[in-house]
Amino acid sequence: MAEAAVGGDPEHAPETGEGSDVSTVSAAAPAEIGLRCEVDGEIATVTLDRPDKRNAQTFATWSALARIGDTLPERVRVVVVRGEGPSFSAGIDLRMFTPEGVPGQGSFASAAALGDTELERLIAEAQRGFLWLRRPEIVSIAAVQGHAIGAGFQLALACDLRVVADDVKFCMKEPALGLVPDLTGTKPLADIVGVPRAIEMCLTARVVGAEEAVRLGLAEIAVPAGELDQTTRDLAAALLATDHAAATATKRLLRAAPGRTLEEQAAAERAEQVARIRALFASN
Repeated sequence: MAEAAVGGDPEHAPETGEGSDVSTVSAAAPAEIGLRCEVDGEIATVTLDRPDKRNAQTFATWSALARIGDTLPERVRVVVVRGEGPSFSAGIDLRMFTPEGVPGQGSFASAAALGDTELERLIAEAQRGFLWLRRPEIVSIAAVQGHAIGAGFQLALACDLRVVADDVKFCMKEPALGLVPDLTGTKPLADIVGVPRAIEMCLTARVVGAEEAVRLGLAEIAVPAGELDQTTRDLAAALLATDHAAATATKRLLRAAPGRTLEEQAAAERAEQVARIRALFASN
C-alpha cells in the first residue's frame, strides 16, 4: 500500500495515485508531526506515528489533521484513526509548555503573546482538525489502545465510534495542566456521560479504563489489544455494507437529534425520507 508521512520529508513522500484504487493523501509539514494518512478504496486510515513520544500532539499535528480533512477523496466512506505503538496518544507534547516550545512551532508562551483574535484563530485551526471527523458522508472510527490522554481523548471523542483495547486509559488532563479541553471534546463527553460525570472526570483528571468506558458509552466495544485491528476492520466492513446515501442521511439525522425537539426531528426525518424515496424510485 502506498503511504506518505504527513509531516515527513515532502520531497520523498509518494504522490497521490489518482488513477488507482489505492492512493495517499499527503500534506507536507514539519517532521515533528508524525502523522500519515493512507487511503485504500473507501477506507482512509489516519495514523499518529510518533510512538517514541507516545504520539504526542502539537500545533502542526492539528493543522495537518485539518488538511487531511480538506483533501480527503470523495470516495472515502470510513475513516479509521489509530496510533502507532503501545499508545493511541498521550496528549499535548509537553514541550509546548516550555519557553523553547517545539522547534518551528513555538509554544503556549509564544501563543499567549498573540492578540485575542489571532489566538482564537490559532485555536480554531486546531479545532478544524477534529471537526471534519463528524461529517455525515463518512463514519469515523477511533481504534484506541493504551494512553488516550487530553488531546488524545478528544481525538477519540471526535470520532463517531470508538473501539478500544482492554488496556485503554482515557483521561481529560487539560484542567490539571491549567487549560480547558478545547479540541471539541467537551460536548461529546457531556452528551455521552452526562454533565455531572463529565465534570467529575475532567476536574479530577482521573483515568477511565476499558470496562468503565464501555459502561459509560465512551466505547462501543473493548477487545484484547491483539484483536483491536481486526475488530476495527470488521466494523469498517459492516459499515460499508450499508447504502452510502442512506447512511449519510441517517447519520445527519442522528447527529442533529440531540439539539431538536421531537417535532423538529420528525420533520427532519420526513424531509430526508422524501429525498431518499425520490432518489430510489425516480426512474420508475
